[in-house]
Amino acid sequence: MRAIRCLPLLLALLTPAAFAAGPYQVEMVLVRQNAVPAITSPFAPEDWSAGAPRLEQGAERPTGLGDEVTRLQATADYTVLLHKAWQQDGDSVALSAGDEQFGHFPIEGNLRIKEDRFIAVDANLWVNQLDGNGSVLRSEQFKQSNSNMKAGQLTFLDGGHLAVLLKVSPAGMRKIPLPDPEMMEQ
Repeated sequence: MRAIRCLPLLLALLTPAAFAAGPYQVEMVLVRQNAVPAITSPFAPEDWSAGAPRLEQGAERPTGLGDEVTRLQATADYTVLLHKAWQQDGDSVALSAGDEQFGHFPIEGNLRIKEDRFIAVDANLWVNQLDGNGSVLRSEQFKQSNSNMKAGQLTFLDGGHLAVLLKVSPAGMRKIPLPDPEMMEQ
């Protein structure tokens, strides 16, 4: 009988990760590290978004890493390719920048976020060089994962010649349900 009374407490302790899923404020800066030779990869696939929903214009937010971007642009070591901020509701979103030509963008890819004890991020981005007809001439791929990001902390993901500065924060305060006080006393 005592085990039955402890069951809600055990369930409450095991479920915070389920309540942690929700909207995120994300800011990303994609840079090329000019001191590192560029590595071309196979062309970006036709399904570059990997089925993730595309980032809508209404989800974009004002950027807050302007000082960091200014410092990066002041040196010849880095070229800022993309600086974008948005609110992401699901775990994965497809990003793009530039004019679409036959289903491809100059910068395209997806970002997946999963929250547990830490924030886990999987970034898969392509920087494409397109010709006048919209065909992909060359692609550079950035593919990195980090499973121990802290919320609100600026993180550097190094992919060789391409790198990402990333800041992920939960949007708003999330409330985790507390167990019944009577259950805590028993």
